Amino acid sequence: MSENAYNSKKIEPKWREFWKKLPIYQADLSSDNEKEYILVEFPYPSGAGLHVGHVWGYTMGDVLARRARMKGKNVLFPMGWDAFGLPTENYAIKTGVHPAVATAQNVATFRQQMDRMGFSFDWSREINTTDPNYYKWTQWIFLKLFEKGLAYKSNMPINWCAFCKTGLANEEVTGENLHERCGKPVERRMIDQWLLKITAYADRLIDDLSTVDYTNDIVSQQTNWIGRSIGAYVTFAIEGSSETVTVFTTRADTLPGVTFMVVSPEHPLLSTLTTDEQSENVRDYVKIAASKSELERSQLQKDKTGVFTGSYVINPLTGARVPLWVSDYVLASYGTGAVMGVPAYDERDAEFAEKYHIPVVEVEELGEHVSEEIVQKLAEKGSAKPGVEYKLRDWIFSRQHYWGEPIPIIHCETCGMVPVPIEQLPLELPEITDYQPTEDGRSPLAKVESWVNVVCPTCGKMAKRETDTMPNWAGSSWYFLRFVDPHNNSEFASREKLDHMMPVDLYIGGAEHTTLHLLYSRFWHKVLFDQGLVATAEPYAKRRNRGIILAPDGRKMSKSLGNVINPNDEVDVVGADTLRMYELFMGPYQDTFPWNPSAEKGVYRFLERVYAMQGKVLVNNLPDTRLSVRIKLNETIRKVGKDVENMKFNTAISALMECLNEIERTNGAIAKKDWQDFVKLLAPFAPFISEQLWFEMSEELGKPFISIHVQAWPSEDNTVEDKKDIVIPIQVNGKHRDTLIISDGDVRQETVESRAKEMGGVKKWLDGKAVSTVVYVPGRLINFVLQK
Repeated sequence: MSENAYNSKKIEPKWREFWKKLPIYQADLSSDNEKEYILVEFPYPSGAGLHVGHVWGYTMGDVLARRARMKGKNVLFPMGWDAFGLPTENYAIKTGVHPAVATAQNVATFRQQMDRMGFSFDWSREINTTDPNYYKWTQWIFLKLFEKGLAYKSNMPINWCAFCKTGLANEEVTGENLHERCGKPVERRMIDQWLLKITAYADRLIDDLSTVDYTNDIVSQQTNWIGRSIGAYVTFAIEGSSETVTVFTTRADTLPGVTFMVVSPEHPLLSTLTTDEQSENVRDYVKIAASKSELERSQLQKDKTGVFTGSYVINPLTGARVPLWVSDYVLASYGTGAVMGVPAYDERDAEFAEKYHIPVVEVEELGEHVSEEIVQKLAEKGSAKPGVEYKLRDWIFSRQHYWGEPIPIIHCETCGMVPVPIEQLPLELPEITDYQPTEDGRSPLAKVESWVNVVCPTCGKMAKRETDTMPNWAGSSWYFLRFVDPHNNSEFASREKLDHMMPVDLYIGGAEHTTLHLLYSRFWHKVLFDQGLVATAEPYAKRRNRGIILAPDGRKMSKSLGNVINPNDEVDVVGADTLRMYELFMGPYQDTFPWNPSAEKGVYRFLERVYAMQGKVLVNNLPDTRLSVRIKLNETIRKVGKDVENMKFNTAISALMECLNEIERTNGAIAKKDWQDFVKLLAPFAPFISEQLWFEMSEELGKPFISIHVQAWPSEDNTVEDKKDIVIPIQVNGKHRDTLIISDGDVRQETVESRAKEMGGVKKWLDGKAVSTVVYVPGRLINFVLQK
């Protein structure tokens, strides 16, 4: 490879070190320039390091951030580490390496990989959720929740991972009833748990989606997960008893078709409703149901099972006698824990009725208006009232493991649950060597008596600390706020700075977080908004979910499968610029693609051609650009700008390739000033080669070098399509030596003469020789006649 050829291995290390010394990527919160807060989900620093799928999302954000800076905006593009969590603790148990040590090692690996990719993160704002100076404020926000009654403790059946020995939120259990982190089966267990009252914000979490720019799939997933249903509570009398059973229904107009009722195995009246003859069958069924998770029980494709209780209820509308069953497809946590069976209307009810030979009564669907009339009629008799139900459950917040934020609560026999005083925050994790959870489900912290036993700050008596820790979702539920003011020791963030930079203008992340982190962080933000601590009701003005890059075999990349592609390996071979552009060129940002290493070669060749073209542009030294190239360049400026704004990165890169094709077709008929615009368009996608080309161009022009990444974004010329090239042959002593292309319409003799003398094919014939006469036919021909 010649010295003049493109060589990523020489170019990229040089500029990587150069950028580290400059503050060009740091946001200035005192600036009056229009702000642009671009955020990509910060990673969990696992031992496996980054793979090319992570790089894809970060590159999207980087392109947008780089262009926004060139547009003159005050850009905040930060990065940090979501570093608490079970995998690190499990690694510590297995290897004996303290989680803090493992985390620091993993963070160093991630940082090195990111630096090699040339990401323009503002590292002066780097945060780590395991830093006590950070989780001090996570604990402080928890206490705000506690003060408002939004954090509470309850003994309840929860999802339990026996492998990880910890409780799980519903959102952390897959449809196959597996823990989404470790992939092991989940069981049900009664345990004291901390919960956050996210249900208090259910309506706002749905309604406020209309105020933000989220894609339809995100809106649908969050709306369906919250599951708001508007209907009525209808009360059925129990035959031969003073007790009643209430159901929630959205279709009161189907009451005439009710042929059975089903209650959940956990229904508080089940023992009362069960006859002596059916008690053993019901008891056995309830025992089996207790071992299943809610997700497993609610799967539509699941075979429906149930047991007759022996009792009947009376339909309040028709007076019909209806058998009462117990079935695990009814959940105590949704509605009233009882449903009316309408097999003619509901597919699930139909399956149950067919299996147990329950009759079907055809019913005409009369619609919402009739439902309202029926509810009103029954309400007059005291048998119904309008209501709203949600699928969303309160967020199970505590975890029975070590590597998480300590919950800042003290349990006192006299005072009850007492918050750790603010001045004692952060409540730091004690350093321990035994991270193994206890067999009775308690956190490893429960074994550290010197830490657990504490004086109650209210009454002064001995008390005990809460030993559960927060879930890995806690630190990420507010990190976007801390990035605005990461070094503030007196408050979680300055309100003035938050008002200046919030909300996040664009948040890029994974679809897998739509009903987890994205929902949780919206909830926390609304709590802070209600307390006057932030100015916006929503944290993110715009959210986009990136797609997935699969392994070459079409499977998801996984360390266990051995198919993870390390970006460092790709950078070693083709360079970061090629890797960045290849990933963005694969297709739409939200789609899924298998990795295709051979396709990288085409992108590398494109960059080779760009590098070679600059050499030709410098040699040609044209005073003006051929009109066809100017038109194509102008189209490219327009298209790249529009496509980047719409995250159509693949078509933006395609436009750059087409523009280079036109420049090559004309043998480099482009002036240096216009070539500089082309390089500026390339800069957000391929920052290393663009910086090198800009440096070489600055040297050629004798100008001081100032990074391309702070140059102004090219502007369109709205008049270029109306112009025409003027072609003027150049002669020396009557012989054709070159051709001058005039694209700006300036055909004055002094202009044409000056430009013609600089043409490569003319200059060598004039050097050292005297011109006696210049013959100029305006706009048609110029001839230099030399002295004899």
